[in-house]
Amino acid sequence: MSQALSWDLYRTFGAVLDEGSLSGAARRLGITQPSVARHVDALEAGLNVSLFVRTARGLSPTEAALELKPYADLLSSTSAAFLRMAEGRTGEISGTVRISASEVVGVEHLPPILAGLRQQYPDLAIELLLSNTADDLITREADIAIRMFPPTQNVLVTTHVGAFRIGLHARADYLVRRGLPTTLKQLKDHDLIGYDIETPGLRAVLHPYPMLARAAFSLRVDSDIAQLAAIRAGYGIGVCQLVIAATDPDLTHVLPDEFGIDLETWVVMHEDMRTNARCRVVFDELVRCLSAKLR
Repeated sequence: MSQALSWDLYRTFGAVLDEGSLSGAARRLGITQPSVARHVDALEAGLNVSLFVRTARGLSPTEAALELKPYADLLSSTSAAFLRMAEGRTGEISGTVRISASEVVGVEHLPPILAGLRQQYPDLAIELLLSNTADDLITREADIAIRMFPPTQNVLVTTHVGAFRIGLHARADYLVRRGLPTTLKQLKDHDLIGYDIETPGLRAVLHPYPMLARAAFSLRVDSDIAQLAAIRAGYGIGVCQLVIAATDPDLTHVLPDEFGIDLETWVVMHEDMRTNARCRVVFDELVRCLSAKLR
């Protein structure tokens, strides 16, 4: 490759990978489908490698494309972080802040906090990334993260806000039908709601509770929001934050003396964001509101 390729080619490559078609990438990028096709052809020619196989369903990435995907994702996140950082150098509370949080925190706890921030700072925009994986603040996948494990990188600014305690819960009418278990062993006679894919984190947290292994669940889903919805619908017994269950009179805390886990929680951002006015405001408000909720 004799010269550097245009950034637009990499951006288009990432969009085609994510969307799976030229038309989908064109809609996402706001350009024409022929332009997307030209970008893909130019990148393949510049790299001298085939990136996609044309099929009836769209474009299927080659092995080479899949190997390059992490680098395209890194370019995209770095570009977005570049723009967000530039927006925040004026000292005004305006521009975009990207927050990473778990599904439950993002759906159940953040909306009123973000609504308050928007009312106070009408020029502030929020990008909310909901994921139960740890998005990387070092590579700027997010500006601020709410994490339920201790941060380890030295370049992060962290504040511990407390712990979300989780326990077993079920809707009252389910317990009327099936009875209230009085020991953990009796859970085997109940409809349990839990995860599908066992992660190292889940394995470590639930190791003392073998009765909550994957095989015991009659409903398996890796979305915490879907699990919570199933508990609220009366499907069976599942794990729920006590602070959430306390606001729902239909939910009953099951075996409170035998099962309970504290999820210690931190608000985290990269130290380079200390001087970014809008990130500092959002960080401080998240710390204030979550600390008050968990106090």
